[in-house]
Amino acid sequence: MPARSKIYPDAAAALADLRDGARLMFGGFGLSGNAEACIAAVAKSGKQGFTIISNNCGNQRQGLAVLLQQRQVKKFIGSFVGGNPDLEALMLKGEVEVELSPQGTFAERIRAGGAGIGGFFTPTAVGTVIAEGKDERTFSVPGPEGTPIERRMILETGLTADFACIRAKVADTFGNLRFYRTSKNFSPLMAMAARVTVVEAEQIVERGAIDPDDVHLPGVFVKRIFQGRAFNNVIEQRTVRKRA
Repeated sequence: MPARSKIYPDAAAALADLRDGARLMFGGFGLSGNAEACIAAVAKSGKQGFTIISNNCGNQRQGLAVLLQQRQVKKFIGSFVGGNPDLEALMLKGEVEVELSPQGTFAERIRAGGAGIGGFFTPTAVGTVIAEGKDERTFSVPGPEGTPIERRMILETGLTADFACIRAKVADTFGNLRFYRTSKNFSPLMAMAARVTVVEAEQIVERGAIDPDDVHLPGVFVKRIFQGRAFNNVIEQRTVRKRA
């Protein structure tokens, strides 16, 4: 019996089983590398109560900020809230719960979730508001010149999701992926940490067309693929060289 195809006609079909209250991971950094069609499909679905796990929840009223504007987000877990007036307003009103993680901790929480690790201890954010209410322990670790020192660490939990929506430069029909430079960011980790990974690919090629040494994410972590089109590719801050 042939394997079921991973290719879907569009984002709406790939996210047809989205439900209220789902946990959604989105790759990208600010407005760079966003799975634009996935965001639009989630917005159009009318579903609500989402927990959004992403570095930031959109920027400049664009990207994931659309879900905030439509009151579809219950909780945001991420690293950055600057440049997002929609999130700021909803936070101050108490309408959206926000859980901030230092960026390195955030990435490791996703990696841990994908690896089946329930939690880990880190010295990052000890003694700050991030540490409030979290378990703390002291560990002996190598210090200068190998001399052991005692370091306070807090417990951080792994992150998982129902869906990961990520964008790839190239996908083959099995789901092997290549990303475009830094737009790779959190996407491979999120693909490993989600029950269903949906890939918005700029180009879809036949299986085997990507050299194995060039695969950034193996297709075993990908469940659904569709062809992305007409990307906006918003530039958040355009910087140009000025003539002297």
